Amino acid sequence: MNKFEPKQSQPKIDIQPGWAIHVYDKSRRLLFVLDPSHAWLFLLGCGVGLLLSLTWINLAHKSSPVDNAPTQGAPSWQVD
Repeated sequence: MNKFEPKQSQPKIDIQPGWAIHVYDKSRRLLFVLDPSHAWLFLLGCGVGLLLSLTWINLAHKSSPVDNAPTQGAPSWQVD
């Protein structure tokens, strides 16, 4: 008779290392780590900033028309 017990199956761990950027200083201390989630948040922030700036510029051009004509009460200066 076989008295060996079947090996219990271990749970499979899905390990996907992806990428990460580790930044060190001169004394080889870890300063910070850039993960993929940081990159996505940075790009999202750039996109939102661009959208806000374009919206702000469009609203500024529509709300205040620029009048280059001098006002009627202002004295005109003459240079000889």
